[in-house]
Amino acid sequence: MKHILINLSLAFLLLVGACNSPVKNISPEEIIIQRIDSLNKAGFEITDYHAHLKGGLTMEQLLDHSAKTGIKYGVAVNGGVGFPVQNDTALSAYYQSVKHYPVFHGLQGEGREWHSLFSPDSIALFDYKFTDAMTFTDAAGNRNRLWIKEEAWVSDPQEFMEYLVLQIETILSNEDVDIYVNPTFLPDTIQSQYDVLWTQERMERVVTALKENQIAMEINSRLKLPSAAFIKMAKEAGVKFTMGTNNTNAELGYLEYGLAMIQECGLRPEDFWKCGK
Repeated sequence: MKHILINLSLAFLLLVGACNSPVKNISPEEIIIQRIDSLNKAGFEITDYHAHLKGGLTMEQLLDHSAKTGIKYGVAVNGGVGFPVQNDTALSAYYQSVKHYPVFHGLQGEGREWHSLFSPDSIALFDYKFTDAMTFTDAAGNRNRLWIKEEAWVSDPQEFMEYLVLQIETILSNEDVDIYVNPTFLPDTIQSQYDVLWTQERMERVVTALKENQIAMEINSRLKLPSAAFIKMAKEAGVKFTMGTNNTNAELGYLEYGLAMIQECGLRPEDFWKCGK
């Protein structure tokens, strides 16, 4: 049902763009770009805060895409155990290599150790910080990396969910970040149960933690997360949003899911977090 609603929302966006366009036979890509332009003019400042220089993507290519689409970008480096950037020296070297580019510069904290790897001064070089709840150690001592099938330990889905929600609450209450990204992600083995496992009570706990700690929630276009129901609940509570891709290759896309959620959930410019504001 969730994917049907997403497709209907995207179809509506394309229809609206086509009806407002004086050009016949306009491509779907051009329709989306027109939609982005309309939203920017309405005060949204459409920004992808979760882009990476991966898959051969260069900063110059990203800036060309930005100029073409009207999407602003925040480009983040992954910092944490098992990643190329694991200490102040590497973090500072990365920042010095990109600081002159006209993008927002972000630090993605990986794993629960990330904040202990870098000094406050090094972290402060960046415009914003974000993390997810996809890496943690469970009660049995297993280090979970939820996007890797072999490292996502789910014996009982309900027990797993209770532990995951507790981890999210702990992360949001104790880690100094601006945005919670890849929100509500579930491992492959239980992704099909998303709407069942993310109960009203569990959603409320996450929304409360976001609100109390003044952390924004990402609307992730690659993963199509979180659900519209989650977004509507967070909006009602006054949680701010960002949009992001978390690209794993050189394809940045057009934030299609985020655009659909703006329409479906009735989001307004003031519902969005803006870097430095």
